[in-house]
Amino acid sequence: MTNSFAITIAFLVVTALVGAFARRRSRDRCLLSFADDAVVLETADDLIAGTLNVENTGLELVYPSARTNGEGYQEASYLLYKFEYSSIHALARYLEDLTEAGKTARERELRQTYHPTMFRRLRRRTWNTLKTVRDSLLELVDSLLNATKRVIPAGAALAAQDKYLSKMKQDLAGSIGTSFEPLMEKYIGHRVVLEVIKGESIERLSGVLRDYTADFVEILDVKYRSTQDPAGRDADVVMSRRHAVVRHLGE
Repeated sequence: MTNSFAITIAFLVVTALVGAFARRRSRDRCLLSFADDAVVLETADDLIAGTLNVENTGLELVYPSARTNGEGYQEASYLLYKFEYSSIHALARYLEDLTEAGKTARERELRQTYHPTMFRRLRRRTWNTLKTVRDSLLELVDSLLNATKRVIPAGAALAAQDKYLSKMKQDLAGSIGTSFEPLMEKYIGHRVVLEVIKGESIERLSGVLRDYTADFVEILDVKYRSTQDPAGRDADVVMSRRHAVVRHLGE
């Protein structure tokens, strides 16, 4: 009884620690690449400008200065929670809004992304291998634990913690990222054409494909048009995959 209780407590502690670590690392990679930069968030109804902060539960746009809303309250930032990500159309990082240090870092990022070196390709291939085998590893862990429940005295204690195990597996899956996407993967580092749904029409953007996740796709070096900038400005963008797809290789 004592051993079973100790195993249960140890299992809960390990599950909590692994889950906390995985959740902390589960920030969207595309959003994270714009962190600490001045961006404009475009939703179906609004454009919101500020410095981007990304957390695993959502994002924050810190305004350049506090503003007063129509009801007389001061607002210093805008919070968008993860469950609201479906409202995002795009995040635009306009080049002219970056600091000099930010412009230098961005130029370095563009050079490294466009036709990447063999080392960067190897690193990405290694990461994709980890993502590809993720599901198999999680299935193996699940099978081992199910077998343990049947053959050791503490199995009943572990069986009682199924909901914690399921939560841990979800956290681990989310921390590794989206599954390998072969249709887009071969175009990483190349100029592509993105089709974007804007209301009843479809617009096209040409830029360098830097990355993608389950929810977003990141394109560098585009001429981006919004309702406030119909002529377009030089920018990097993170587009929601609900509204945008990579349609063509552009070179």
